[in-house]
Amino acid sequence: MGSYALPGSHIHRKIRGLLLALVVGALAVVGSLAAPPKAHAAESTLGAAAAQSGRYFGTAIAAGRLGDSTYTSIANREFNMVTAENEMKIDATEPQRGQFNFTNADRIYNWAVQNGKQVRGHTLAWHSQQPSWMANLSGSSLRQAMIDHINGVMAHYKGKIVQWDVVNEAFADGSSGARRDSNLQRTGNDWIEVAFRTARAADPAAKLCYNDYNIENWTWAKTQGVYNMVRDFKQRGVPIDCVGFQSHFNSGSPYNSNFRTTLQSFAALGVDVAITELDIQGASPTTYANVTNDCLAVSRCLGITVWGVRDSDSWRSGDTPLLFNNDGSKKAAYTSVLNALNGGSTTPPGGGEGSGQIKGVGSGRCIDVPNASTSDGTQVQLWDCNTGSNQQWTLTSAGELKVYGSKCLDAGGTSNGTRVQIYSCWGGDNQKWRLNSDGSIVGVQSGLCLDAVGNGTANGTLIQLYSCHGGSNQRWTRT
Repeated sequence: MGSYALPGSHIHRKIRGLLLALVVGALAVVGSLAAPPKAHAAESTLGAAAAQSGRYFGTAIAAGRLGDSTYTSIANREFNMVTAENEMKIDATEPQRGQFNFTNADRIYNWAVQNGKQVRGHTLAWHSQQPSWMANLSGSSLRQAMIDHINGVMAHYKGKIVQWDVVNEAFADGSSGARRDSNLQRTGNDWIEVAFRTARAADPAAKLCYNDYNIENWTWAKTQGVYNMVRDFKQRGVPIDCVGFQSHFNSGSPYNSNFRTTLQSFAALGVDVAITELDIQGASPTTYANVTNDCLAVSRCLGITVWGVRDSDSWRSGDTPLLFNNDGSKKAAYTSVLNALNGGSTTPPGGGEGSGQIKGVGSGRCIDVPNASTSDGTQVQLWDCNTGSNQQWTLTSAGELKVYGSKCLDAGGTSNGTRVQIYSCWGGDNQKWRLNSDGSIVGVQSGLCLDAVGNGTANGTLIQLYSCHGGSNQRWTRT
């Protein structure tokens, strides 16, 4: 019968075995789809653990220590953000007027980028560490020199620095809540505003920060002075994007549990917040964990930077304030920070991935697609919670909130008042959301919160993006 002969028995066995394998494999796939998703595995480094919640964990780097292999090994392994300790300050970058020198600043920047890290710029306008030529200026000459310095440094790093400390330490210590009496302040009370407007024009892509110390305690006059300035700037459209809290905690300026209130209050003004120079006298594991959890509790907290790698690298080495001992070994405080980051705001309100309703804390109503529409561009609203498929949202591992299986919760822009709508899923950052432990839902692209328009609670209230402020119209539970 030639080629038409029936297959032998060993061929039958192979076919039966192949079919069985296909069936078992298919069942395994179905089982894996039905199985509950696994939680994030605990990360083993600070930077990776912080990244789980969309934050960074950074350190200050000194160019002179880049030849120390223990120093660079720890810095490269643990941190994903870098701040130049002194090398981007005024005296280092413009030692003679109009003559810029970026040799050491570039050493740090290049090391960071080559090792996959981002860079914070520190600092552009400051009363301290001015070169002698600037310190001897006053009035309009000093004002112009400040403007020229900001333009010169930011031009060199345009598009490369994610955050700039535009102005540093401009407020006085003590109980006055007033500006510091510096040579820059004596050029006119608008000098800080001018610095920020100059910086925005020089590099529109960079986040522009005001940075200071002893503004962590909400009750202190200095804190309130800075808060009032930021509120005024936001009301008048002065381009300030973030506030940096240096967080040098010691016996003279101890950590207070109201630090979280401070972070939340500034964030409610519509600015991001960051912990920029953290060190804690004695490196208390509890205090380090508290500070970390404070950042994790505030959706607009961008991340944490410690001011140095090992105690021996610290400007306050006698206080043993950092996470690593002189020999590079990890302290108990390191473990407490890592545990806080791994247990931080990575679990969405109401649990992890899965389907369910998203209910407004203030309204008791659910996020709803009007009339069960499936049309791209339909703006979502509040409506009485029901069992309809138009209120069933599935959180994916990519951070999408899907409805109907193929439509995603989608931000139509990145500014306050942007409509939140459904749109065919395509993987963009405007369709990815960070669900935080404080109940806020933050757009990955915009950094703004899901918000019920006008603090509304009635059926039909539309949902938009708006600056996070912690109100009940911006807090949600998943059911």
